[in-house]
Amino acid sequence: MSNDFEIQSYPLTVRTNRERVTAFLAANGLRLDALDYYAVVTAVGDDQILAGGGLDKDIIKCIAVSDTLRDEGISATLVSHLMSIAMNRQYEAVKVFTKPSNQKIFESLGFHLLAEAPKAVLLENGLSGWLTYERYLKSLRREGKSGLIVMNANPFTRGHRFLISQAARQVDTLFIIPVKEDRSEFSYAERKAMLEAGCSDFENVIVCEGSDYIISAATFPTYFLKELDEAATTQMSLDLSLFAKRVAPALGAKIRFVGSEPLDAMTQRYNELMHEILPLEGISVVEIARLSEEDRAISASAVRAALDEGKFSEAAPKVNPTTIPYLLAKLATMALQSELDTSPKPGLVDTIDAGAHQDMDYNLMCRSIRALHPHFVALAQLGYQEKLPTSEEIRRLGLEAEREMLLATDNVNTHKGALFAMGLVLIAAAHNYYIHGVIQEQPLRADICRLAADFPAPQGTHGDAVRRQYNVGGALAQAAAGYTDLFADWLPYLRKLKGDTFAAHKTLLYIMTTLDDTNILHRKGAQVASEVKEEARTLLSNFSEAALIKLNQRYIKENISPGGSADILSLTFLLNAILS
Repeated sequence: MSNDFEIQSYPLTVRTNRERVTAFLAANGLRLDALDYYAVVTAVGDDQILAGGGLDKDIIKCIAVSDTLRDEGISATLVSHLMSIAMNRQYEAVKVFTKPSNQKIFESLGFHLLAEAPKAVLLENGLSGWLTYERYLKSLRREGKSGLIVMNANPFTRGHRFLISQAARQVDTLFIIPVKEDRSEFSYAERKAMLEAGCSDFENVIVCEGSDYIISAATFPTYFLKELDEAATTQMSLDLSLFAKRVAPALGAKIRFVGSEPLDAMTQRYNELMHEILPLEGISVVEIARLSEEDRAISASAVRAALDEGKFSEAAPKVNPTTIPYLLAKLATMALQSELDTSPKPGLVDTIDAGAHQDMDYNLMCRSIRALHPHFVALAQLGYQEKLPTSEEIRRLGLEAEREMLLATDNVNTHKGALFAMGLVLIAAAHNYYIHGVIQEQPLRADICRLAADFPAPQGTHGDAVRRQYNVGGALAQAAAGYTDLFADWLPYLRKLKGDTFAAHKTLLYIMTTLDDTNILHRKGAQVASEVKEEARTLLSNFSEAALIKLNQRYIKENISPGGSADILSLTFLLNAILS
């Protein structure tokens, strides 16, 4: 490369960089795709972009070279630079989606073809990548007739289970590959675990590891296609080419099973292309009618919609029973996030400020919630059995969750109180559903009481000191009583405010009017705690957002944080969803 040029990083978070890169690519007939990193070649002492290339994880994107440098060998230098960055990021193989006309250029740089479609090709450079995944798939091969399903299972429903059961009857071995792309409501790890649990009784079903070689709309770039409406068909065709030429042969699968799609036009088109492309490669396509109830197909999207609306009773009947703990855990995570996102709040962390907290902020709280989520699943799974678990079993999982929370927050206690309360509720709710196939208030409260009764009162904590000094209950006492105030008062109040823009804010204030908040007592004592109750009552009687903001500003100055009330608000959100 000439000494007149150098490769520089252009962070696209900087507006001027993004504008200049967008203009450069447009001049070269390309669109900017979302990139983690962008490298450009510039003349030393000048900021003119003469060539550029992008990197999104392990995918090279947006390679463009101006006419003045076409003969300078810039492309090879630029691609090598991007590959070096990818390798430093621990990616052992690098991919590129590009126009078929660029195939030979990349092959000359050591890339090999993985799949092709009329308007796009996928190439890869590296000794691992596909070859590693191919060896893994070949290790799973079985004698006899094999079939395959590619499934997102977001989450795993009774419809998915029905498709698998119908397909498994028609082959000696049925392989299921979960979509690995982690842009779904439920993570890849959760979706794979749901599939494994939901298929555990099928002797001839093997759930494979997912891979990046199942191309999704999220991974397939569109920057080199002239028309955006070309993208979907090109992505689908490329995915099916890779499946037919690489994935299916590695497993020895000759049949691909797919559920019918009566609603989604994009999936309908994918099924049509499957019927067109796969038989040409010797793979038959068997389309199985979706499981329906009351003339409506059971779908994962309907489950997600019910969860978003906080209606567990609508979501639960649509999923396989083994999926229930994942739904409950999802609602717990959503409840914590809803409390955090309620803004403004007096003295508490929210989207606007950190309240009266010096060691917490919104991002830290989000990290805490993400760290707790897998443990919510484990706690719900612990309850999803015939007998209630012992306090020792609960404590073991609870301490694991607490350790992960503290690791994610650099030892800041963000959600310890919420973890205890939600853990008990998740276990009791899962147990109730396992036994009765439904969750009802009185059996749920009875199980919460039983679980809490087995826990010894904590010793030597701030909460313990507050209880002794001020003769008040605490988290354990509230649970042992079956959350009397929550069920009798705070939950009905929240439900009465349905449709109110400030329902969450008002419910928090309503909780503050009566709860003996041990966090306030610990920080400020009984006098301030009493004043907080009265201030919440006054604001609630003449509510305005401006007054709430003013109260928050004063609580920040005076170091007042109703953290116990925030925990109860989260729990109220969760119980509202579980019992709806």
